[in-house]
Amino acid sequence: MHRTITIQPETFPLSTPFRISRGTKTAAEVVTVRIEQEGAAGRGECVPYPRYGETIDSTIAAIDAVRDALESGAGREELLRLMPAGAARNAVDCALWDLEARLAGSDVATMIGLKQPIGPIATAMTVGLDTPDRMRVAAAALADVPLIKVKVDRSDPAAQLRAVRDAAPLPRLIVDPNESWTIEDVRSLQQLLLDLRVDLLEQPLPAADDAALTGFVSAIPIAADESVHEASNLSALPDGYGVVNIKLDKAGGLTAALELAQEARRRGLDLMTGCMVCSSLSIAPALMIAVDSVFADLDGPLWLAHDREGGVECVAGKLSAPRPGFWGDS
Repeated sequence: MHRTITIQPETFPLSTPFRISRGTKTAAEVVTVRIEQEGAAGRGECVPYPRYGETIDSTIAAIDAVRDALESGAGREELLRLMPAGAARNAVDCALWDLEARLAGSDVATMIGLKQPIGPIATAMTVGLDTPDRMRVAAAALADVPLIKVKVDRSDPAAQLRAVRDAAPLPRLIVDPNESWTIEDVRSLQQLLLDLRVDLLEQPLPAADDAALTGFVSAIPIAADESVHEASNLSALPDGYGVVNIKLDKAGGLTAALELAQEARRRGLDLMTGCMVCSSLSIAPALMIAVDSVFADLDGPLWLAHDREGGVECVAGKLSAPRPGFWGDS
């Protein structure tokens, strides 16, 4: 067996800036991996994330380091031993899934035994961090979608959230402080979150401060994002969390994400599927997890000025799978 591996950094400018408590993005910086074998080619994409010490250069170097093994035929299970969880492994793992499906004349959904088709999925549509007045305007444009995710910080989350709910009274709400709150903030904002009918609070505390959630009973479910990357992290997760946000870039690919999903369910945790700001090539494999998740937050490609040809489509806040042949089918 011989394979050819291509590693390509790519930049996708955003149509509008994406702001969270940690900073602002104006482009999606991704690494794309292409693996060719026997006339078939599989693709995978990852988004190196500075929060985890990843860069474009370090990600390319990590993939280059396993090039010989991949070209000699290393598969997904061996990859789990060769590379740690993270963006680099995600791109390779997803490329291998795509390649396997094409070589087998099958599709990934069948290979993993999905019990339901990947129909339109309600995805969170993000209102980025801004002044309350600007967040109100952004929310008004999303007033008819099923689910909104609101990025907040510590400056004035009450005003930010009230502005969004005033402009969009009907959608379900996810509130995401991106690790910017304290446990005192979480406690003091409980009643407001109830009053505004918030469905989920995502990673309010820095992951290093997780212990503060031990024994904490929240009025609404709290999701772990930065606190959980792969299945082995679940044993240390405080009982204040009731939901796990699975991102393939954190888990290091679909293979590890499926393991994380299974273990989270075994522990009685609900699932959320998330993403970075990315193209549809990152979203296609994430849909394999999202189809069985309570929440999906997969609007990454919707921030792009131009997505990859044949990618996902979103109508009224519901995301449809990419066109046949885009990823994961023959």
